[in-house]
Amino acid sequence: MADNDEIQLVLEQEGPYAFKVSFGQSGLASLHTDEPAPLGGGSGPNPSALLLTGVANCLAASLVFALRKFHNEPAPIRAQISARKERNAQGRWRIARAQVTLTLADKAAQLEHFERVLAQFEQFCIVTQSVREGIAVDVRVVDGDGVAHVPGAAA
Repeated sequence: MADNDEIQLVLEQEGPYAFKVSFGQSGLASLHTDEPAPLGGGSGPNPSALLLTGVANCLAASLVFALRKFHNEPAPIRAQISARKERNAQGRWRIARAQVTLTLADKAAQLEHFERVLAQFEQFCIVTQSVREGIAVDVRVVDGDGVAHVPGAAA
């Protein structure tokens, strides 16, 4: 992927809260998502789990990248992430904080420039840094007539 390539996914509803996620021309298999009961059937990960997966996966990959940048060949890394939903001031559920633990099989003393790796690896993580800074999301709803509607815009 080039530095400025657009990331595009397509989601198509398959059930009450279940969606098929297609990854464009990548050749990757589709992913199926669903909300847990009582809303959905729990037939796949839900959006909150996917968000946390993205954060943890990106941090783990960034740590591997930073270690290799300093000519280390780390053994496989394990990432664990946990979070709780909390209600915001408006009473809406949000994920306010997540805790990530990255576990190395290697001993820190055996890794080259480990302190420098620790100081910089998070900055390589596109997902975590984007979430931390906040992502602007522009939304429009297109109806069956092909008319675009912008939520919150005056009619």
